[in-house]
Amino acid sequence: MMTKIWTNFLILALLALVSRPLWAQTADDPCHRVDFDGAAFTVCEADAGDDLRLWWNDPSGQLIGTPERLEGQLGSDEVLGFAMNAGMYHSDRRPVGLYVEKGQQERPIVTSEGPGNFGLLPNGVFCIAPDRLTVMESRSFNADPPTCTYATQSGPMLVIDGALHPKFLPDSDSLNIRNGVGVSADGKHAWFAISETPVNFHLFARLFRDELGARNALYFDGKISRLVDPSENRADFGLPMGPIVGLVRPKPAPAE
Repeated sequence: MMTKIWTNFLILALLALVSRPLWAQTADDPCHRVDFDGAAFTVCEADAGDDLRLWWNDPSGQLIGTPERLEGQLGSDEVLGFAMNAGMYHSDRRPVGLYVEKGQQERPIVTSEGPGNFGLLPNGVFCIAPDRLTVMESRSFNADPPTCTYATQSGPMLVIDGALHPKFLPDSDSLNIRNGVGVSADGKHAWFAISETPVNFHLFARLFRDELGARNALYFDGKISRLVDPSENRADFGLPMGPIVGLVRPKPAPAE
């Protein structure tokens, strides 16, 4: 019976991958492969002023959650550059911590220590403003909140002012597919990375600091981490997500 269940599951997973949406491609792909310290990653890049957005629910209050439903949130003159899950969430897909969308706070910030990776302080907030991208430690953010068009809280911090999170161990055997975001010191550039193979926190944090040059970086999640990269016709299979971050671009003019 168990073998039949797994067979059916694999068939459904393969069908989902084959039938994933064919997104309109942009002229250039913001995502590329990075090999670092024996592990492979996909890194997607964006600049301050780019059309970076967060999504959680649609205007009717229904969870977006999937690449197919996310496509429906775009305008007729827009295409998606990339998207990935953007912060931890409860079983009902509510963000665990702070969530701001289109300038409106929809979930409050959490500054207390707690169980799991989210509560492994320091955790942090990724803030999207019109002219700056910021990853900030949560308590510092709460003490003097910047104005964010979009913001999502997650944890732990991976890189804090150039230093790795103090709890990370180089030889940790806690290995998972992981994704997160890092920003440059001037707040003008962001890197969104997902590992292609299971890695520990220490290696993932060093990718941001030592390979990409991020001054601050924030962990989004592991195990459930997913990437949508239309230029590569990639839409990772998995359960519906909570918060999603993505880059939106103008739809290319049709070729003559």
